[in-house]
Amino acid sequence: MARSKELVPGIGRLSRSSVYSRRGLFKGPKKSEKPAAPEVAPTKEVEVKGEKNGGKRIIPTAKAPRFYPAEDVRQPKKSRKSPKPTKLRASITPGTILILLAGRFRGKRVVFLKQLASGLLLVTGPFKVNGVPLRRVAQAYVISTSTKIDLGDFKVDDKFDDAYFAKPASKGPRSAEEEFFSEGKPKAKEAFPESKASDQKAVDAAVVAAVKQTESLSKYLKASWGLSKGQFPHQLVF
Repeated sequence: MARSKELVPGIGRLSRSSVYSRRGLFKGPKKSEKPAAPEVAPTKEVEVKGEKNGGKRIIPTAKAPRFYPAEDVRQPKKSRKSPKPTKLRASITPGTILILLAGRFRGKRVVFLKQLASGLLLVTGPFKVNGVPLRRVAQAYVISTSTKIDLGDFKVDDKFDDAYFAKPASKGPRSAEEEFFSEGKPKAKEAFPESKASDQKAVDAAVVAAVKQTESLSKYLKASWGLSKGQFPHQLVF
């Protein structure tokens, strides 16, 4: 069935951008792993008839093309760069309070826990104090402050990695009929996993205990940060 059914000749049910997203063209070409082809020798030995021809001769396995392109075909340049692990700023250590500069919680203060394999920072509000849950943040979008809490012997569980924050695979597209009749209705909200909620509580318990050791630190974490008129971030001390 066509993705965009025609309502009238020349006018489809879906816009061009909707069809583009449904076809998944933004994901690029599909790459399927094919079995490796067996290696073929560049030359082979054949028998040649005739007494004066030597009896055997070595010839190339694949024949050279009879015709060559008139213009040079551009070959893609091979990159010699290899991905390197992101270097963590010296001012960011476990327990350091950071200020978020972008995203849903911009302006909020959070506690840094550890750096993940992807180079992103694992932070928490904690959620009980200012509503910021466990999340990943790029260090380019944070300001490190001089305030730091002592987490003591607390170690972040190894299960908190990039795969932990990956979105679950979405279900297949619904039929056109279901989509037509559900138009205008809000999508059913999925319940938050109980396992992640318990993980949040376990991490927050250790962080909140460390926050309570310093007077007024919870108020500091609750307060949002911003610039007033005439203030410049490069002139401030955090």
